[in-house]
Amino acid sequence: MPQVQPNERLAAFMRSAGVSRKALARLVGTDHTNVGRWLGGTRPRLATARRIADALSTRVGRTVSLQEIGLSASEPFPAETGIAYAETADETIGTVSRIWQADIDEIPQLMTVPPNGGAWSEASLGWLVRPESESIPRRNKGSRIGRSDIEAVRATAEMFAEMDNRFGGGHARRSLIQYLSTDVKPMLAGRYESDTGKALFSATAEALLLAAWMSYDSGIHGLAQRYFIQALRLAQAADDILLAGSILDAMSHQATFLGRTKEAANLARAARTGTRGHATATLTAHFHAMEARALAIGGDSVGAQRALSEAVRVFERRKPGVDPDWISYFDDAELSAEFGHCFRDLGRGGDAMTYAEHALANAGASARSDFFVTMVRAAGELHGKDVEAACATLAGALVLARQVKSARCAEYVKQFRAALVPFEHLAVVRELEAEHGGHHLWIASAA
Repeated sequence: MPQVQPNERLAAFMRSAGVSRKALARLVGTDHTNVGRWLGGTRPRLATARRIADALSTRVGRTVSLQEIGLSASEPFPAETGIAYAETADETIGTVSRIWQADIDEIPQLMTVPPNGGAWSEASLGWLVRPESESIPRRNKGSRIGRSDIEAVRATAEMFAEMDNRFGGGHARRSLIQYLSTDVKPMLAGRYESDTGKALFSATAEALLLAAWMSYDSGIHGLAQRYFIQALRLAQAADDILLAGSILDAMSHQATFLGRTKEAANLARAARTGTRGHATATLTAHFHAMEARALAIGGDSVGAQRALSEAVRVFERRKPGVDPDWISYFDDAELSAEFGHCFRDLGRGGDAMTYAEHALANAGASARSDFFVTMVRAAGELHGKDVEAACATLAGALVLARQVKSARCAEYVKQFRAALVPFEHLAVVRELEAEHGGHHLWIASAA
């Protein structure tokens, strides 16, 4: 029988917070003997563990997670939670609420679970064959939710989106989840009329989409997939067709990054199919670009170039001012960046450089996006055997990302370093490592 280990995290937290055993017992509503058992390694029930965390949160004036005090093992989390495409909006609300709490508590099963390949197909099919209408849950309890509440959700999500663009998904991801769990969860359980409910579901789906992107950018892929799926289901309940298409588009992006190119192409096609007759030209062009990204990494040069041609054809019909706010960023520079990525993956270094340079000529909206395009340019230079230029470009990319916390950025550096191995005997490569070996992305890329 394994020996129970003392809970050093709880002990250390109590010391730093100046909380004695008797004080914690009073806060939780128990006696100091039970506190002694917890410190000795006995795991309390989940409800008790949360009371402990809540009591300590009140004491220190900030949210304390179960992980922080060594009690996350009190939370069971079935691996299948959040993977299924729910039948009802109420079921979705319950599921996403559980995921938020498990995320805050850093439940190991949630933070390490891998993506489920079949879940992408199930979610996209579930949305494509959805019923024509859906009733909004009606409740007699909870606070009355109005337009001002929804405006607050949107404004808060926009603030987090700005931080994500500037500093990467790893910067404020947990703060966003805490906001969703603390502020948005009670709204979803509140009272609202049909139109208000749909607006609330749409705003929450947008925030969930951001949570998914930030989790994906942080390298927590199974969790990101769950947020994408729940966002899609809430977008369906909101009858927000364009947002649902954008969520499928984002799911395609993640699947491509993970090398699941067949699923990625299908997700982009599902987004295009399901929004036909509704999507703006800008949004449809992005769907084509995502399909091209998937096909390019999969080695389908003809298919990728066909999808890129369609993206350009549709993009040229766009009308500024008619797009939803969340796709307005996709301009000529962003389309060029997508071309650059595709040509990089197809081994056409010169074309990748050309499009990357065009994108960079209009850069500045996001340090992370500028980093990605700069890395595409560096890859193109390296493909052309201009090692000195490639190293200089990489150095510039690292300067751009000095404040960016992003597992995706680290992966770009890792791939570049792998391609640099044949040239590691050159002085310029050794100098690059000597100068930038302490950069957080360089260090992370070695993992």
